Amino acid sequence: MSLLRYSIVDVFTDRPFTGNALAIVFDAQDLAREQMQAIAREFNLSETIFVLPPSSPEATYRVRIFTPGTELPFAGHPSVGCAVTLLRNGIVKGPDVVQECGAGLIPIHIDEVHGAATVTGGKPTVGHALDHVPLLSAIGLTEADFAGPAPRSAGCGLEFTFLSVTEDAVARVRPGSLVDNLSVFHWDAERRFAHVRVLVPEVGVAEDPATGSAALGLGVWLVSSGLLPGDGVSEYEIAQGLEIHRPSALHCSVTASGGSAVSATVSGHVVPIASGEMVVPPFVG
Repeated sequence: MSLLRYSIVDVFTDRPFTGNALAIVFDAQDLAREQMQAIAREFNLSETIFVLPPSSPEATYRVRIFTPGTELPFAGHPSVGCAVTLLRNGIVKGPDVVQECGAGLIPIHIDEVHGAATVTGGKPTVGHALDHVPLLSAIGLTEADFAGPAPRSAGCGLEFTFLSVTEDAVARVRPGSLVDNLSVFHWDAERRFAHVRVLVPEVGVAEDPATGSAALGLGVWLVSSGLLPGDGVSEYEIAQGLEIHRPSALHCSVTASGGSAVSATVSGHVVPIASGEMVVPPFVG
């Protein structure tokens, strides 16, 4: 048996027991993948992040990120929560670090004074326009709830499909297992504000309280759809998790050139909740 230290934090919030909870497991280099997956199922949070020594000379540290059901190459709320926690514990020195993960090297700026971090996503990607009708039907909405423009996939290291609906339709979304990696939202162009719900049932999370990777992708979608300028830096705000009693606030920006997004950032606060040690039995492969 071995002992491993862990912390639990709430991310994208400045109040305990809101935002998106995250488990951080330190000194995880001796764990097998199967052990990491079992630990993530034990915590049963949206994500658990495991901290390891970097394999790249450009990285400050390396991580692996697991949901209760699978491993992810990148995720926003674990990246924000882990960076702030490592600084608070004196494991890294800020304010600028580089996280190595399955999606590559991710720059992170840590604001120690406010207990927050800003993650710059990977290379933006955007897909072709999709038919909105089956997506609406899968989540219990109708044609009248569609706001447009056309849904399409977009991301900065992890892609989601983005479906724009009317303001009142957001609360009527019915999570289920018919669609995955779907961000359903209402966009307020005047305020540059989105009310968002993110459905990820295939990774073991019916609805995510706060999704940094989807927040990055939304900026890419907004530029590609002509709802944010095609040149320069645009800021936007996201509220998520309201319907599942985990209100979250995500502060975002997207940089565009020639009508396409070239980079995006997501920022949020991190609130410490708990810390301790876990007993891990030996791995038998």
